[in-house]
Amino acid sequence: MSDNINRERRRFFGSAAMTLAAAQLSLTATASAETAKPAKPAVAIKPGASTAFASLKQIDAGLLNVGYAEAGPADGPPVILLHGWPYDIYSFVDVAPLLAAAGHRVIIPYLRGYGSTRLLSDATMRNGQPAAIATDVIALMDALKIEKATLAGFDWGARTANIVAALWPERVKAMVSVSGYLIGSQQAGKMPLPPKAELQWWYQFYFATERGREGYDKYRRDFSRLIWQLASPQWHFDDATFERSAAAFDNPDHVAIVIHNYRWRLGLAEGEAKYDAYEARLAQAPVITVPTITMEGDANGAPHPQPSAYAAKFSGRYSHRTIKGGIGHNLPQEAPKDFADAILDVAAAS
Repeated sequence: MSDNINRERRRFFGSAAMTLAAAQLSLTATASAETAKPAKPAVAIKPGASTAFASLKQIDAGLLNVGYAEAGPADGPPVILLHGWPYDIYSFVDVAPLLAAAGHRVIIPYLRGYGSTRLLSDATMRNGQPAAIATDVIALMDALKIEKATLAGFDWGARTANIVAALWPERVKAMVSVSGYLIGSQQAGKMPLPPKAELQWWYQFYFATERGREGYDKYRRDFSRLIWQLASPQWHFDDATFERSAAAFDNPDHVAIVIHNYRWRLGLAEGEAKYDAYEARLAQAPVITVPTITMEGDANGAPHPQPSAYAAKFSGRYSHRTIKGGIGHNLPQEAPKDFADAILDVAAAS
C-alpha cells in the first residue's frame, strides 16, 4: 500500500468529529460535455409520512432468494436503493413514493443477512465481504432483467453502489452515494489510525472477539438502537420506526454475515477465492466514471470521510451536496426529499 493511499485513508477517517461546510455544487460535466438541466424536484414530504411499502416480493437471484420492495411503473427507468448496517429497506420508505411519482421503477432489496433475503444453500459461506454483496446486486439486476440502473445508497449500500459502479460501469446509469467514495481493501483496513479515529470504530474491534459476536447476537436490537443514536444524534426516531427496521435483523444469517464483514475488513477472516480478482481491482482504489452525486448530513456521527478527500475519485459528471438541519448517517430516512432530489437530478443529467 503506497504512502499516498495511507494518507488518503487517514484523511478519510482521521477526525473523530467533523463539521462539514455546506457545499452544493452544480452538476458539472467533463470539459467537453454540456451542462444538463436539473430534473423537477420531488414534492415535499415529511420524514416518517410513509410507514409501509405497497409491494414486497421475492425472487431467486444468484446465491440468494432476495426479498425486495418495488414501487412505480414497471417500465420506468430503474433505480435500485441499497441500505446499510444496521438499517434495512425502510430507510427508503419515504424516498420510494417520490421516485415512483416521478415515473421511476424503484427496487429496494434486503441485503444478504437482512429481512426476507435468504441464501439458497446451507452450504454457501455466510460471507459479508464487500465484493460478494456487490455481486448480489448484479445477480438481482439479471434476475429482474434490468440492464442498467441508477444506484443509490448509504453505509454498506453506498459502498456496494461504489463497487458495482467501479467494476461494472456499463450496468450503472448514475449513482448517489452518501459519504462519498467508500471502496476499501483488507490491506487498507490493517493500517492503524490516530486514537480518536480508532475510537469511532469501537464496534469493529468488539466484533473481532467471540464475546462481541455473542453480544451482538444476544443484544442485536439494543446494539442497533445504540448505533442509530450515535450515528444520527439529532434524529429523534420513535419506537415504531426502529422496530419496523429491527425486525430485519432477525434473519438467521444476519449475525454471521455482519461479523464476517467487519472481521474481513481487518484481515481477521478469509473471504472466498472466487472474489479475489474483484478485491484485487478494488484494492487499487479505482476511479469511478459514472455520473455521481455524493451527499453528507451535517450531523453524521458515524465515521466518514471529508468530501475534499474523495472528490478526485469521480471522473465523470460530479457534484457534492451537504444537507443541513441536523441530518445524520441515515440520510435517506432523515432527509428523504433531498435524497430523492439528488437521484432525480443525477438520473436526468445522465
